Amino acid sequence: MKSSSAMLKYLAGISAVSLLAASLLGQNKQASSSSSSSSNDTVSKPLSQKEIKKKQKALEKELQGPWKKWLNEDVVYIITDEEKRAFKQLKTDEERQTFVENFWQRRDPTPDTEENEYKEEHYRRIAYANDHYASGIPGWKTDRGMIYIKYGPPDEIDSHPSGGSYERPMEEGGGETSTYPFEDWRYRYIDGVGTNVIIEFVDASMSGEYKIALDPEEKDALLYVPGAGLTMAEQMGMADKTQRFQRTDGTHLGVGNQPLPESMNEFTRLEQYANLMKAPAIKFKDLDAVVNSNIRYNTLPMQVRVDYIRVTDATVYANIAVQFKNSDLNFSTKDKIAQAHINIYGRLTTLTRKSVNWFEDTLTAGPYPAEMLQQAMNGSQIYSKRVPLAPGTYRLNVVAKDTIGNTINNYETAVVVPHYDDEQIASSSVMLADELERVPTNSIGTGPFVIRSTKVRPRIDDTFHANETMGIYTEFYNFGMDEKTKKPDGTVTIEVANAENKTVLSTTEALSSEPNASAFLVTVEKKLPLKTLAPGKYTLRLVVTDKLKNQTISPSAQFTVTS
Repeated sequence: MKSSSAMLKYLAGISAVSLLAASLLGQNKQASSSSSSSSNDTVSKPLSQKEIKKKQKALEKELQGPWKKWLNEDVVYIITDEEKRAFKQLKTDEERQTFVENFWQRRDPTPDTEENEYKEEHYRRIAYANDHYASGIPGWKTDRGMIYIKYGPPDEIDSHPSGGSYERPMEEGGGETSTYPFEDWRYRYIDGVGTNVIIEFVDASMSGEYKIALDPEEKDALLYVPGAGLTMAEQMGMADKTQRFQRTDGTHLGVGNQPLPESMNEFTRLEQYANLMKAPAIKFKDLDAVVNSNIRYNTLPMQVRVDYIRVTDATVYANIAVQFKNSDLNFSTKDKIAQAHINIYGRLTTLTRKSVNWFEDTLTAGPYPAEMLQQAMNGSQIYSKRVPLAPGTYRLNVVAKDTIGNTINNYETAVVVPHYDDEQIASSSVMLADELERVPTNSIGTGPFVIRSTKVRPRIDDTFHANETMGIYTEFYNFGMDEKTKKPDGTVTIEVANAENKTVLSTTEALSSEPNASAFLVTVEKKLPLKTLAPGKYTLRLVVTDKLKNQTISPSAQFTVTS
């Protein structure tokens, strides 16, 4: 809750009209005055300390229950001062509920989806902190819990859970001493704090509660023992241990007159600590900014699709495809040749906004003869990029700019890379393609849309004309292996059902009949003529059964047939 001084500032903001009304009612009395003000007094006067305390108690009572827990526990480390002030001025539970919904929406990395990855990650961190950092108090209340909740797991941890003998680095003075339990957490980058951020936690009470240390010598268990745990300078007679307690930079380092590195400068340390205590920065100042941004950066229509192909146990390819309709592009004509150019920049980040990968390219539409440009308007351009990722959830931003028309789009979506368990049969994405063909030997694994030995150009919107042939590409993994044939034993059934869920096509084959089938990988590549299907929406389902493991999997995809 607010301190008395903060509450005074809050109450000082009450309108003059409210204060005047209070005085007319005879409620505005001076605490130090022996006589009351006249009930007809029309001069607004400051609230007394008694009235301030009364207001404060009323506010505390109003915020009791789940709202107090949400404010002082759930989001205590990530809510900004401005948001906290705004929340405390709300009058009804409906207003508070709306505030909470908007609070999480402002931080949602993928506002167009039902899931709020930021919120889910935040509560996961709270649970982790409670499980790992509790020490007589809940883990979320500890310093380690606070840092973990705000910034996620560190990139590196140097842990000394038992303390004991410790060889100081030279910047701390060198020499050997004995320490309390301590941990050094290193973050390569924290937005708003800096790069190579090192945070030291010390358990000086030996109770299991580690606290952030501002002084590198807080972990020194022999600091107050004369003649023990001396630094190199002290051992050589260049400094005296008593000089440590005469320093004015907030440390007890025994380095004599040796200059400190910039990272240990008093003001650098204080600045880092102050920045760490702030609520993490949010992308937008308010929801209006989100809306305005979407409008401003959605003038170049495009569609984005992400498919997943397993590479190893620890790596999955995210196949990113971006499509532009020619009719949405601006073409320039020179020497009777028409072309359009789109600059593309993509960035993949974790939910904590750490950069994972990025790419940038230029996509060219054409060249088309000028007299054929009108017919070319019915076509489209597809850009593809394959990015290796570890299983997990990421945020993908794709920014595209038409260099001629100066139109732009900033597209954002979640990328959920699946984890493949060796004990379970699993599948890649089901890709419906308008091009499905084997590539020459020298092109295997390289080039746009190439997956292993096949070119698979996906139909981004999954819509096909009845006179087209739809390509189907899916991979299946982790089958049991027949000891005699060294192949999997099972079946794959391809079914097509209409909007009424009635099966209109069905075919079944043995897994071993698929090209190059193995226990590790079975690839299903089929071409399905659509001329027998009436216009409408359909569901493609692949039902795969492994008889050796007695497991079944049935990935599916929807598509539309037009006349």
